[in-house]
Amino acid sequence: MSTVIPSPTQSPTAAPAPTARPPRLLDWRLRFGLLSLIWGFSFLLIKVGTGAYAPFQVTLGRLLFGTLVLVAAMAVKRERLPRGGRTWAHLTVAAFFLNALPFSLFAFAELTIPSTLAGICNATSPLWGMAFSLVALSEDRPTRIRVAGLGLGFLGVLTVLGAWQGFHGLDARGNALALLASLSYPVGWIYVRRTLAGTTESHLSMTGAQLLLATAQLALVTPLFTTLPAHFPVLPLLAVAALGALGTGLAMLIQYGLVAEVGPTTAQMVTYFVPVIATVAGVTILGESLRWTTPVGAAVVIAGAALTQVRRKG
Repeated sequence: MSTVIPSPTQSPTAAPAPTARPPRLLDWRLRFGLLSLIWGFSFLLIKVGTGAYAPFQVTLGRLLFGTLVLVAAMAVKRERLPRGGRTWAHLTVAAFFLNALPFSLFAFAELTIPSTLAGICNATSPLWGMAFSLVALSEDRPTRIRVAGLGLGFLGVLTVLGAWQGFHGLDARGNALALLASLSYPVGWIYVRRTLAGTTESHLSMTGAQLLLATAQLALVTPLFTTLPAHFPVLPLLAVAALGALGTGLAMLIQYGLVAEVGPTTAQMVTYFVPVIATVAGVTILGESLRWTTPVGAAVVIAGAALTQVRRKG
C-alpha cells in the first residue's frame, strides 16, 4: 500500500517515490517467513511479559526497545527525523492509533485471554480495514467478493468466540479489548493515507518518528497508572526486550523492505500466517488449551480477510 496494510505490530507510514535499492542479503521469501515468525511469537512474548509487569509497562518497554532499533538504523543510514509541525502533528495521531493504543490494548487483553486468541483477534484487522475504507476512502469500492469476505470473516469471529455454544466460558472484556486493538490499526492506517500519503520523507524517518512519539505517549501515561516494580524478573524482562527489538523495531525494517521489493499485496499476506504461528506457539510453549472452535473459526477469519483484499481487475 502506499501505506502498509496493518498487522499486529505494524505502523504504516506514507510511501515515498520508489528508488533503486541494493541487492538483499536474504531472499524475500526468507524474510517473509522470518517476519511471520516474529509477529506470530509477539503474542506469546506479551503473555510472558504481562506475567510480571503491568500492561502499560510492557507496552512502554516494547516501544522503547523498538525505537532504539529504529534510531540505530537511522544513524547507520544517516537519516534525519522528519521536519515540519504539520507532519509531526499527524504522526502523533498515527502513533496513538497504530502503536500506543493497540499495543496497550493487546497487553491488557492478554491478562485474561490466551495469547492464541489474541493472535486470532488480530487477524480481523483487514476486516475492519475493509469496512472502514468503504466509507472513508473513495477509491475503495465494494465488490460482491469483498462484501462476502467481510461477512465470512465476522462469521469466523463468532465461531472463535463460541457463539454456537452460547459464548460459554467467554471472557468478554479480554476479547473486546483484543478486537478493539485490531480495529485501531485500520483507523490509523486510513488516517495516514488521508493525511501523509504525499510525504517525501523516507519510511525509516517517518517510522522512527512515529515510534518515538508513541514512546513519549506511554512514558506520560505509565507513571500515572503503575508503580515501579520492586523486582525485575529476568525472563519477562527479556520477553519485553525481544518484543520491542524484534517484534517492533526489526519487524518494521523487514516489513518495509518487503513492501519495497515485492509490493504491498504480497507483503500483507504475512497477516494470514500470524494467527497460525501464534496458536502453535501458545499451545506448544505456554500449554494453552485449544477448543475446536478456535482453529476452525481462525481459518474462516483468515479466508474472509483474504477475500476482502481481492481487488477489481482493470
